[in-house]
Amino acid sequence: MTPFAIAGVQMYVNALESNVDGMIHRLDILMARFPWTQMVLFSELAPFGPLDRFALPPENETIERFQAAARRHRVWLIPGSMFLKDPTDGRVYNTSVVIDPEGEVIRRYAKMFPFRPYEAGIAAGTEFCVFDVPNVGRFGLSICYDMWFPETTRQLTSQGVEVLLHPVLTGTTDRDAELAIARATAAQFQCYIFDVNGLGAGGVGKSCVVDPTSMVLHQSAGQEDMFPIEIDLSMVRRQRETGMKGLGQVLKSFRDRSTDFSVYDRNSGTDAYLQTLGPLEIPHQGTRAGLHVDVPAQRVPDVPTFKGQGEMPGFAKNQPAFAPEPLPNPSAGSANLAPETKAPAAAIPNPPVRPGVLTGTEETSSG
Repeated sequence: MTPFAIAGVQMYVNALESNVDGMIHRLDILMARFPWTQMVLFSELAPFGPLDRFALPPENETIERFQAAARRHRVWLIPGSMFLKDPTDGRVYNTSVVIDPEGEVIRRYAKMFPFRPYEAGIAAGTEFCVFDVPNVGRFGLSICYDMWFPETTRQLTSQGVEVLLHPVLTGTTDRDAELAIARATAAQFQCYIFDVNGLGAGGVGKSCVVDPTSMVLHQSAGQEDMFPIEIDLSMVRRQRETGMKGLGQVLKSFRDRSTDFSVYDRNSGTDAYLQTLGPLEIPHQGTRAGLHVDVPAQRVPDVPTFKGQGEMPGFAKNQPAFAPEPLPNPSAGSANLAPETKAPAAAIPNPPVRPGVLTGTEETSSG
């Protein structure tokens, strides 16, 4: 058994003021309550929120404060991510740092897939983040939207990553889809996943921890949460050799594949369909992108007067009438009865009536 204790911190994030003091305060509480924790992970952009106007230089006082906190508590610390500005070209990157228990920054990772077109102006990183915890195992880091592209996790696990640390900032309606992707990714790549979201300007919560069988070990709700989970990296190694529950050995199957994928060759032409898609841009009101129509929508006259009628062409008032449904035959089933013994109409169950007329009366119903 190779145990290792990792804690996620799901906390409220402000957009217009620093959250650094709050992060360090929560770290202090976490370590007082759960001193056996060995690594702590915060959510994406937790220190200063989602606005890139608060971008800092690569070396700054905030990182130094996190370094001191990691050294004080003797933990591995990934304080979410923050916007850092390259001093040479002015480009802004969404960057995470990995701090070891000595307080040293051992890795930096810039998000490879900014959430475009919504994260316009944020540059994409090009280098993967892999690091070893001595005598424990190999860890990898990706940020939020990166996981929607399985190539990122493929690259990390092909380098031996056993635990994927995944800070996110998801405050949108696709959070449940993201959780499904986290579970699928854990099973596909036979690794643990720590997926930590924020609250407020930092997301809608629902942080989760998933093991290599896709089992959810912990699921946060919509309130602040700190959740230390002890994992066993021997489980990863065993599963990669013998398969998930003794079944699929997906990493070895990929290694022994009989084909390469031409879609990854940009000059192959295999991705020609992708070139037919429109530009990567935020949809506008009333957009008809992807509907493959050449004329604007036209309103059909005499549309029923209900909400949304402008989007329901073809539902005109004067629809052709349906053929009248035949009424039940009152003499059905009485062919063998003598004429004098036929049941009177009033005794027939559910006798036919005219629409709008109550049974036994000639008065019309008003509702």
